[in-house]
Amino acid sequence: QVGFEDYGPDCDSMRITAFLDIPGQDNLTPLARLEKYAFSDNIFNRQIIARGLLDVFRDFSNNEEDFLTLMEIVVRLSEDAEPTVRTELMEQIPPIAIFLQESRPKFPAAFFEYLMPIVVRYLTDVNNQVRKAGQEALLILLEQDLIAQSDIENKVCPVLLDLSAPDSDDEYKVEAVNIICKMASMLSRTTVEHMLLPRFCELCSDGKLFQVRKICAANFGDICNAVGQEATERLLIPKFFELCSDSVWGMRKACAECFMAVSYTTSPEVRRSKLSPLFISLISDTCRWVRQAAFQSLGPFISTFANPSSAGLYIREDGTLSIRPSAQDVNSSSCQPSNSVTLMSSSANAVSSSSEQPVEIKTESLTEETSKDTREESSDCCTNPGEHVSQLSQGDKVAAGVTEVTKDSGFPGMNSRLQSAEDVFNTFLYWRPPLPDISQDLELLQFKTEKHKDSCSVPRNNCVASSEIKKVLESLQEHMDDPDVQAQVQVLSAALRAAQFDSVGDYETKQMEEGSGKLQNKTISAETAVPDATCSQVEEDGLSCPASQDDVSEQSATSELKSTDSQEQHGGTNVFLKKQQEDNPPFEDKSKLQDIIPQPLLDQYLSMTDPARAQTVDTEIAKHCAYSLPGVALTLGRQNWHCLKDTYETLASDVQWKVRRTLAFSIHELAVILGDQLTAADLVPIFNGFLKDLDEVRIGVLKHLYDFLKLLHADKRREYLYQLQEFVVTDNSRNWRFRYELAEQLILILELYNPNDVYDYLRHIALTLCSDKVSEVRWISFKLVVAILQKFYANNANALGLNFINELVVRFRHCSKWVGRQAFAFICQAVVEEECMPVDQFVEHLLPSLLSLASDPVPNVRVLLAKALRQTLLEKAYFKSVGNPHLEAAEETILALQSDRDQDVSFFATIKLKQGNMDSTTAEKQS
Repeated sequence: QVGFEDYGPDCDSMRITAFLDIPGQDNLTPLARLEKYAFSDNIFNRQIIARGLLDVFRDFSNNEEDFLTLMEIVVRLSEDAEPTVRTELMEQIPPIAIFLQESRPKFPAAFFEYLMPIVVRYLTDVNNQVRKAGQEALLILLEQDLIAQSDIENKVCPVLLDLSAPDSDDEYKVEAVNIICKMASMLSRTTVEHMLLPRFCELCSDGKLFQVRKICAANFGDICNAVGQEATERLLIPKFFELCSDSVWGMRKACAECFMAVSYTTSPEVRRSKLSPLFISLISDTCRWVRQAAFQSLGPFISTFANPSSAGLYIREDGTLSIRPSAQDVNSSSCQPSNSVTLMSSSANAVSSSSEQPVEIKTESLTEETSKDTREESSDCCTNPGEHVSQLSQGDKVAAGVTEVTKDSGFPGMNSRLQSAEDVFNTFLYWRPPLPDISQDLELLQFKTEKHKDSCSVPRNNCVASSEIKKVLESLQEHMDDPDVQAQVQVLSAALRAAQFDSVGDYETKQMEEGSGKLQNKTISAETAVPDATCSQVEEDGLSCPASQDDVSEQSATSELKSTDSQEQHGGTNVFLKKQQEDNPPFEDKSKLQDIIPQPLLDQYLSMTDPARAQTVDTEIAKHCAYSLPGVALTLGRQNWHCLKDTYETLASDVQWKVRRTLAFSIHELAVILGDQLTAADLVPIFNGFLKDLDEVRIGVLKHLYDFLKLLHADKRREYLYQLQEFVVTDNSRNWRFRYELAEQLILILELYNPNDVYDYLRHIALTLCSDKVSEVRWISFKLVVAILQKFYANNANALGLNFINELVVRFRHCSKWVGRQAFAFICQAVVEEECMPVDQFVEHLLPSLLSLASDPVPNVRVLLAKALRQTLLEKAYFKSVGNPHLEAAEETILALQSDRDQDVSFFATIKLKQGNMDSTTAEKQS
């Protein structure tokens, strides 16, 4: 028999119905012939029929009887034993459903009665390829809103719940949970909450298959968004905690990646009290890949704390930032402590010194080296600014903080309040053996300090405080090989110096030196070293998280410590404490305290610029920090810019050009957030540095040059007039897109300057770009020239406009190269099109030179002249008026061009094309 295979590969390109209409030897009707091939023994015939069903429906849907026959054929075809036929059929179901939706008046229930049961049945098909085709079709139908709510609840959801049941086959369960997660965003909140949410919560705790839990973790944010805040906080947050502490690192990584979406659907209280500590545990995870994902999500997570009322900005419906002035901007730092003890990691080189000042200050001299791992947290600073306890979060080592005792210079005594045990230590989040508990020692320290506050003199108070701190330090010496204990020693050493700072008299000073010497001469024991945990545990799928480089280096360091004798340990501690005292002068580091977001989150974000992070977490961690910085700045508000200023300056001087490029692309947005005063003080110097950077960085500044300059004051903006010429020169002359972008930005920038400045500075740049080697740059530059002319005449600077016209005539009309003369024709056409100058000025100064191009020897020039006259000039009302003295000259030129020896010239002089054809691309093609 004759079949589709006889037509070879061309069969796919022909309509199936056209083949069915071919008269054959069987004398069958097209519908009968369709049925014949739909159930042919040849698999290829059945595949082609299934593939062409949409065309068949279109041709046979006019007759109800034929339509019902066709539906029966589809149902029988869906039961074909060949999986490829069923797959082809399922791929055609969505377009057929859309067609039936459009023809619903004729067949209102065809899809629900015939096709919907096929989709549901294919969800449980024995063939994997068919099931996947059915799942994709289901999602498309849901997205197009083609499935009735009753069918979703009564047909689709029950099947998915059966497939995801605990006793279901593993492969079916994984596919079912994937579909449940994907379709949640397309269903009503009631359906998801009542039918799918309970099963989703069960699947989050599935102990048999880690793949199921991983899919739940990856789609957790979508589920939270689908069910809303109340159900999220009541049912999903506990499950999220379980997933974040899962033994498989891939689960924790997936949770870190969706953390922002989960946070977005919770209340501020839950976000601050529950999710923030949970995120700190992820960012301090034993596995490097989890920490990497957490740090990438840190900025987006911080952005969920944004509050327009406190930040002073809000986002409009069109996506642009709008400024809401706040009276608290000037006095934003009134609650900040005057000074605070600096906490540094051992990798930091120096501390930048700056005093606490209001945010509306002029820029200060910047120190090249800044502390990268500052850890401070305010404890009701507005209530008691002089006495507070800060919590230290030690990066990727500690999940909960270490108490820090700090002191304000105005309060000689030390009166600290300890945080609750729940805030400082949480066994659920903690992943390692606990550090030595020094809380009782600190309580004793606090008690004795308060006891002697009223009865003793100020120097005596400091002596008592110093002696108690020394006792605590001595108790930590046997664990000095642990980096976290070193961090505690740093904190307490700083507190020790603070207590000794206000001592008066030689006696107290002598006691301080003796105590410090006693501490430094104590021998360190490394026998109780706690090895650092690694993330090398094996997942259930056989994959393992490789131990990070810092884990290996720390283990090596531990081994070396154990092999050294006590004398070497003694020397190392002595050097460590001396260096700590030399490198950390008290009360010089600017405070990073604020009350918008939890302080540990900000501390971790600020630590992303630490070079050690690039080795222990991610080599591009600084780039992620730079990418999310505008969002963090928007969240904190301009009143807390002092918290980010040092970090921004560090990123702006990063050795990686990708980091600087990221900042360059967003500096205009940051300028909107900070306002004109902070922009002029802190951003302008960095902006100037970007102007002299690599082209990869400069392009970021250039693309938003207008947006940044318009935020500056007029006098500050005028300083950049001369620097704009530097953009014409690039590292690579082939980088023509750079010059193209410059021309586009200059068109916008014209409005920021007066006509004299435009004539003195921008005119030269425009003319230089008009002579560029690349045609795309030249054509956009011609538009810039027209915009400059419009600027002059719009501001009544007619003398400047006339001078510029004369320069254009000399440079382009009388150019020795034909491309210059062609450019003159285009400029004149654009001038008339945009009406950027008075008509009388145009006919007097430009029209004669334009018409003289009719005798140009190059056809490309005459072609553009013909288009300018026919499409633009003669269409203006001025030239259509009877008795116009210039009309006759224009018409004579057109007649001459119509009889031109070049076919293209005569064509464009005769035919009036559509207005849209006058663009630079078409004109260039004629060249």
